[in-house]
Amino acid sequence: MRPALLLAALPVLLIAQETPTTLKDQKALAVTIYNDNLALVKDTREVRLPKGETRLAFQEVSAQIRPETALLRNLTHAKDYWVAEQNFDFDLLTPQKLLDKYVGEKVTVVRSVPNAEGAGSKEIREEATVLATNNGTVLQFADRIETSVPGRIVYPKVPGNLRARPTLVISLNSGAEKAQQLELSYLTGGLSWRADYVANLSSDEKTLDLSGWVTLTNQSGAAYPNATLQLVAGDVNRARDSRRDMVAGAVMSEMRLKAAAPKMAEESLFEYHLYTLDRPTTLAVNQTKQVALLSASAVPVRKEYLLQGQNHYYSASYGDLGEKQKVGVFVEFDNKESSRLGMPLPKGIIRVYKRDSEGRAQFVGEDNVDHTPKNKTVRLKLGDAFDVTAKRKQTDFKSLGRQGKFGSVYESAFEVELKNAKKEAVTVNLLEPMPGDWEVLQSSHPLAKEASGTARFKVTVPAEGSATLTYRVRVKW
Repeated sequence: MRPALLLAALPVLLIAQETPTTLKDQKALAVTIYNDNLALVKDTREVRLPKGETRLAFQEVSAQIRPETALLRNLTHAKDYWVAEQNFDFDLLTPQKLLDKYVGEKVTVVRSVPNAEGAGSKEIREEATVLATNNGTVLQFADRIETSVPGRIVYPKVPGNLRARPTLVISLNSGAEKAQQLELSYLTGGLSWRADYVANLSSDEKTLDLSGWVTLTNQSGAAYPNATLQLVAGDVNRARDSRRDMVAGAVMSEMRLKAAAPKMAEESLFEYHLYTLDRPTTLAVNQTKQVALLSASAVPVRKEYLLQGQNHYYSASYGDLGEKQKVGVFVEFDNKESSRLGMPLPKGIIRVYKRDSEGRAQFVGEDNVDHTPKNKTVRLKLGDAFDVTAKRKQTDFKSLGRQGKFGSVYESAFEVELKNAKKEAVTVNLLEPMPGDWEVLQSSHPLAKEASGTARFKVTVPAEGSATLTYRVRVKW
């Protein structure tokens, strides 16, 4: 064979030497998904390897694979087995990519022309060289150059560096010629999960029913059929890599389900928590799906009305501080076994509903919750009260100048009027941040020192009535 013909046949020879493996060879698949757009994939396939050196084309891996994390293990025949090199081919086959790869090469252009007799048409085939594909196609025929394709293009073969799907090509040495189980593990982007919760308040607002769902999103460019699914809840530290971020950015039907029994087992893992689905599941490409995480009934709940003050109230004269200040509405419950919970809760959004007089569930608010360990309290702000309002004014202010080591000393008096349009009495908590060294000199209601810089007052407001809190405080800065 002449050298030119030998070189022309080289790409075909290399492709022929490859040992391909697809999802048809898959024996097991496990996917562990983390909170921050990261997943660990373990893909086990049975592949018949030739003895000696070969190139394994591991097809249908994630398009957002981090190739530097890929690890291929031989689970059957580790003797005389080693990996020499691996390459991730993410230049995927498209009509435009195929045309681009043939710049400088010859192709066949096929076009239809009418028959000389005037009935029907016939195909004419011409050989042309692809000169350029930037902003259009430039073809050089034997007698002319054309800037458009006057028909369809026929290519002799697919270049070896174009793949129909993302492929990890691994050069390895096999110690035996037989079917062997190979496990490829790697980290990938494009897979994420979050927790979503639905809470239904009872009519008396003393308990709630809680359902937790895991929402999974697959934008990795690969499917994961019948996978063992695990989720890690916690903030895993990751080193940033700007190059990887750019690649991930370039490669880049919600289901509504009813409450069900818990479907995920939980265990501790290092400083995180691991949740395992009790059955295999399939993550299709570009799919969002939900699986049940937990459910609990009749969880005791506490409701709170809270008026939040500001620490700048005490250093200047303000007078009227607000005609209708907002009174926040919060609910909280304990994540304890005694409260019919007691399972570490992944961070997510809790949406709260309550049934109206006709029995229809109505949305009453939502809030984000961070990762919540067992035996901790979950606190949600659902909104601001409509029927409970507050009016605050400063009734006195004095600047007492300097006292000892303190730069400034102020004395202020306040009046907070609370009104309640409900048909039942409510208790409002007033949380007053106080700066510096402070002392309440007089108060119409008892107070508790919530923290070094916070005082809490509790004021009961009668049904369809009002109540007024007055207090005087001295602040030393």
